Order: sequence, then structure tokens, then C-alpha cells
Amino acid sequence: MPVYPSRRGLLRGAVGVSTALAISATTATARATADTGPSATLIGSSLLDARALYFVSYNGLVNNNSFQKNGLLTHQGYQYAVWYTADRNAVVARRPVGSSAWSVCRIGHTLSTNDSHNVISAGVSPSDGRLHLVMDSHSSRYFYVKSVAGLMSSPASHPWSSAQFGPVQTSMDGVALTSTFTYPQFIVSPAGRLQLSYRTGVSGNGQAALAEYNGSSWANLGNWSSNTGIYTSTHGSSSRRNLYLHGLDYGRDGTLHVFGTWREQSSSVMCSSGGLTNHDTVYVSSTDNGRTWRNSAGAVVGRTGSSPVSVTSAGLVVDALSPDHALMNQESQAVDSAGLPHALISYVPGRFAQCVTDYVSGRVANARPFHVWKDASGGWHKTEIPVALGSSQRSQLVLDAYDNAYAVMPYGRIVAASAGSKWTDWTMIYDGRNSLRAFGEVVVDHTRISQDGVLSFMYQEKSSGSTAPSPLRVIDFRLP
Repeated sequence: MPVYPSRRGLLRGAVGVSTALAISATTATARATADTGPSATLIGSSLLDARALYFVSYNGLVNNNSFQKNGLLTHQGYQYAVWYTADRNAVVARRPVGSSAWSVCRIGHTLSTNDSHNVISAGVSPSDGRLHLVMDSHSSRYFYVKSVAGLMSSPASHPWSSAQFGPVQTSMDGVALTSTFTYPQFIVSPAGRLQLSYRTGVSGNGQAALAEYNGSSWANLGNWSSNTGIYTSTHGSSSRRNLYLHGLDYGRDGTLHVFGTWREQSSSVMCSSGGLTNHDTVYVSSTDNGRTWRNSAGAVVGRTGSSPVSVTSAGLVVDALSPDHALMNQESQAVDSAGLPHALISYVPGRFAQCVTDYVSGRVANARPFHVWKDASGGWHKTEIPVALGSSQRSQLVLDAYDNAYAVMPYGRIVAASAGSKWTDWTMIYDGRNSLRAFGEVVVDHTRISQDGVLSFMYQEKSSGSTAPSPLRVIDFRLP
């Protein structure tokens, strides 16, 4: 397994150590790294679509559900965005990094239903330079499109047109994954293989699964989380569930990190039927590209395709919480330069309510975000971010080159904390509530930050009506 140097290691390695001057330079660099706190300098914004498709479903928008993760990405000097236009066409756009002009092309599919789960997710296969798109699914069949080879690895040599994309398929080049598909998310393994994470089944009765592309064909690796086992709360029991993922992220040492929360099928586990059956923040990792899963202590708790991770597996829970606090699923996560995992979670703390009777109004009134992270000794820490969500929706977590943390909250607010404080000094550094007019959640370009230190996120403005198309934009901030 390849071992990747840390960002700080790269800084140290770039300075010679053969002279006293070089030693002083190394010391100065280390001091600057430790002392550099978070900041976000607005550098520009751009319009993707003046009339993007707009409808509210499950309290969200199909063009701006943050769990799609790959709706905005950067590769080889170009940034790419995917969305549905007012006439329901799926489109993909690109621009050279630094430009405000986007080129748009249709890919031959129209959205089948007004369901905000039916997002478009994009991924890049490094081995052949293709762009892959999976879209329009919620516990149903899915639609898959891939580009010609080399489109992403040599973008300037390829015209941007629909001719660069193949036909719309309902399998992965002939590999059928499931007829109950939801939540596509692409990641690239340390070996350079494109992987697709998805859920098979339905809410409260489903399994997390993985597929993998080797540069010429797809293979279904199988399910890695279980939907069975007995969970018992103080109110009742449930025998079915699904694991909602906050994300999947490879660290520089090749470890795959996953946070999640369980959602129970039976509402008997809640104090009120108006709440959410989500409970507990769990964590697993894999050192073999998602084949074998371990808990926080390193013990094997599951194997993909044969013995999936279960609600009864030992040592999964890193932050315990009952189903009575409207814990949100599919929030966000990241891995720092030392290979340590971080997550954002949000719920209604007990000081406001011990029983959330309506999760939407309860979260809008009282939900708070929390930062959870693991230290080098294996201990877990949690800090409440002192900014009310004011929303039922999700935030996104990113880390800059100095491991400062940024939570991009609903309505385009950015709060941040310094690595030097051990992420305890959270404060708002940008408030876009009035200027952006964003509906709620945003889609962050998690790939661009490491490439050029820019935080980009896509947001859609509130509609003038319930379904009137509205502007879809990307805004950019320079990070340290």
C-alpha cells in the first residue's frame, strides 16, 4: 500500500537541513504552520444557470443536496458542475479554474420525478481520464453516463459537447448493481481505481455497498453494512435499519474513513412519531480499499460482500445519542494531514428538548452543529459549534492546508476553527444569508481545496414561487 507524505511533511521536506540557515527556515516554516489560523477571502462568483430547476422535496433541492458530494469537482485545471435545468435536462458544465465563464452541455437524460434525492453525482477515473455520472434515483433504478477516454486528463484537447458522452445506461456497462439504488458517491482509491458508494434498499431497511471500476470494466464488490439485528431504545425495539454515511475519505496513508448514523425502520424507538429514528454517530475504517472494516480500536467488524458491519458490531459508536434528538443523517466528514478523521454532526441538544416531536421545526428552532474528531492516541473529542443552524438541513466540513476546519452551513455561512486551538475556537467568518439568498444546503467542491487552496461551493437562490426556476451559482473563497 502506498504511503503518502503529509502536507506538513512536504513543507519540511522542501527545506534543506545541511546548514544552520536551512534549520532556521524549517523552524520558521513550522511556526508559521502552527500559527496560521483560518480565513476565507471572497475572490469571485459565477452564474451557472439563470433558470435552474426548482422544487422543494424532503426539505431540500435536487440541485443542492449536500449529500451528493460530487456535484462540483476540480480536475486538471478545470472545474465541473452538474445540475438539472428548468426543462429537467441533466447537464454538465466546465470552466478553466479562475474563469467565470462556464460551458454547458446536455448529456441526454431528463429528470424522471420531483424528488430531491435524485441528484447527479460525478466522478473521474484516473486510469482512462473519463468522467462518470450517476443520477436520478431514490430506491429505484439509476441512470449512468460516461465520457470518452481522456476527456478529463486532457481537457483542452477535447471540445466540450454532448458528443463527448456515451449513451444513457441503466447498468454500469452491463453490471447491474441493484433496482433500489440511492445516494451515489464517487471516490478514488490509493490504487487509482474509481469506486462508487451507494445504498441498496430503502430508508430504514437498506445496506451500504461499493462498486469499483478498474479502467475498463465495473465490478460490484457487494454490501458492507447490514440491515438486520435488534436495536432497543428506552421506548421500543427495531429489527431493520440502514447505515447513512457522512462520507467516504481516503487519508494520505491509504486508510478509508467512514462516519455514519443508523436509521431504524420502526418508529417505536422514538419518543414521538414526528422525530427521526436516527441514532448514534459511528465510525469504521478500512486499510484494504473497502474490503475489510475495522472499528476505532482496530478490530475487524465486517467484510464487504460476506459479513457486513452490523448495529450489534462491537466498538462502532463514537458519540452515543438516542433517537429523540433529531440527529441528522449524511452530514459531512474530512481527514486531516496526520490521517485523523473529523466529522460534523447536528441535533437538538438536551438542554432544549429531551423529545423532539417535529424534527423539521425542532431543528430549525434549536439544532446545533458539533465537531467530532479522533486524536493520535485514539481518543474522541466533541465540540459544540456556537452558531445555531436555523435550518433542518446539513452543513459541510472542509480542512485547509494547515488543518484549520471550516463548516459551510445552510444559507452560505462559513464558521471556522483553528488547528492550533484543537478546533475549539469556532467563529463565523462569512455570513451570506442576506447577500446570497441561498435556499439552504450548499454543494462544496471537496477536490479543489487541496489543489489550489480555494473553497468553492454551489448554491441555488430561493425561488420567487414554489416551483419557479431560480439562479444557480458558484462562489469562491481563498483559504490560507
